Amino acid sequence: MPRFSANLTHLWAELPYLDRFDAAAEAGFEGVEVLFPYDVPAPATQAALRRNGLQMVLLNAPGPNYTSGARGFAAIPGGEARFDYDMRRAVRYAQALGAKLIHVMSGDGEGSHAKATMIANLKRVSSALPEDLCLTLTPFNAQAQPGYFLNSFDLAADIIDAVGAPNVALQFNTYHAQMITGGVLGRFQDLLPLIRHIQIADAPGCVAPGLGQIDFPAVFAAIDASSYDGWVSAEYMPAGRTETGLDWMR
Repeated sequence: MPRFSANLTHLWAELPYLDRFDAAAEAGFEGVEVLFPYDVPAPATQAALRRNGLQMVLLNAPGPNYTSGARGFAAIPGGEARFDYDMRRAVRYAQALGAKLIHVMSGDGEGSHAKATMIANLKRVSSALPEDLCLTLTPFNAQAQPGYFLNSFDLAADIIDAVGAPNVALQFNTYHAQMITGGVLGRFQDLLPLIRHIQIADAPGCVAPGLGQIDFPAVFAAIDASSYDGWVSAEYMPAGRTETGLDWMR
C-alpha cells in the first residue's frame, strides 16, 4: 500500500489542534500535513511532531488569516508584492516544521493575464527557493471553488511546463480529478511525470475513500505499480469521528 499521511486540517477536527498529531500517530500515520499552521507558534507544532515521530509533509500558501480569506495571489495581476510576502512566510514555516512541499494557491481569476502573472511569480520564487523545498499546484473543481483560476489539470500542466523549474510540480488530488475530468486513473497515468504529491478523497463531497465514485483499490494499485514514491495524504471530510472511518487504510 502507499505511504499514507493525514491532513490534520480536516481529520480529527473534533480535537484541539495539537492533540490531532497524537491521534494521527496512534492511527498509524507516519506523516501529516496542515494546510494553514500559521496561527500556532512553530515551536508548539514542532514539539507535537517530535513527540510522535511524525514528518510534516506539506502546508499551503498563503494562510487565509493573513489575506482576508483570499484564495491566494499567484495569479492576481498587481498582487506580486503580496505573493512574495506570503511565500517568504510560508518558506519560513515550512523550514521550521520540516515540510518539503508548499502548495501554492492561485487565487481567483481567468484569462491570459492571470496565467502570465502566475508563471512569472512561480519563476521568480522558485529560482530563489531553498534547494530542499518544492512548490506544488493543484486544480480545484469549479463546483467546489467557483471562480478559482487554476481549475483544470491541463492548465496546471501548461503552467508547470512554462515555469520549467524542477521545484515546481503537480499535486494530484483524486477528488478534484474526479470532479473535473470524470476519471482518476487515466489522468494519474498521463500526469505521473509531473506529480510530486498525492491527496485522496472520494467524490462527490470530498468524503472518505470508499464512500463515493472512485475505485480506490485500483487507484492504490496504480500508485504502487508506478514510479511515484512520495506521500499519499488523506485529505477528506470525515462523516463522523475520524478514527471510525479509517477502514480504507486496511
